[in-house]
Amino acid sequence: MKTAFDVKSSRMDVLAIHLHTADLTELEEFLRQRAGQYREFQVMPFVLDVQDFDHPESFDVGAVISVFARYGMQILGLRHPSETWAPTASRYHLVFSLSESIPVENRPALEETQFVPSSSAGTSNPTVIVNTPIRTGQQVYAENADLIVTGMVNHGAEIIADGNIHVYAPMRGRALAGASGNRSARIFIYSMQAELVSVAGIYRNFEHELPEHLHKKTVQILLQDDRLVITPIDGN
Repeated sequence: MKTAFDVKSSRMDVLAIHLHTADLTELEEFLRQRAGQYREFQVMPFVLDVQDFDHPESFDVGAVISVFARYGMQILGLRHPSETWAPTASRYHLVFSLSESIPVENRPALEETQFVPSSSAGTSNPTVIVNTPIRTGQQVYAENADLIVTGMVNHGAEIIADGNIHVYAPMRGRALAGASGNRSARIFIYSMQAELVSVAGIYRNFEHELPEHLHKKTVQILLQDDRLVITPIDGN
């Protein structure tokens, strides 16, 4: 009998929404104001990180999911440091995962989408080297490694690394460093023309042309005080 389907390994990139309010009116207004900013992510799945909340019985998961869904953001999972939230995830047919709790003073602002940090600072990462251009629609992922790309990264292409990313050619697609949560990861780009850059899930997209001081410049991108900082490298 011919098999109806096969199960194969695959990698799906899932961003986490670290929620800081359960006020539906506040959440709706926040999403309404930033509808254009988050439009880029409407085709991606999300995990809802609710570690700021202690009691699942006082948190309306269904209503929160509905608010995000109205803006095209699909919640597929729930994350919390306590397993007491697992039945709630099951009730709404969500995948549940445990996370480490982040101290309040280290938490980013509401507008930032993030992964839960699991820093590998102080260790030496292996390196993946790609010597060919990365075409539109292609994705390259350097798992547990740094990534060096010497060819052009075209519009609509995506490069991802759990460590640092170096691009020694025009960078026109998306670059996501520290994908497993390493907040010390950095991105180095020879010619900055990116659609989106991200470190440890904190991202910035460029719907309009880059500022003159960054456009086609050699830059480095890193996190400082939970903010994504993009600066030209001396020598431009």
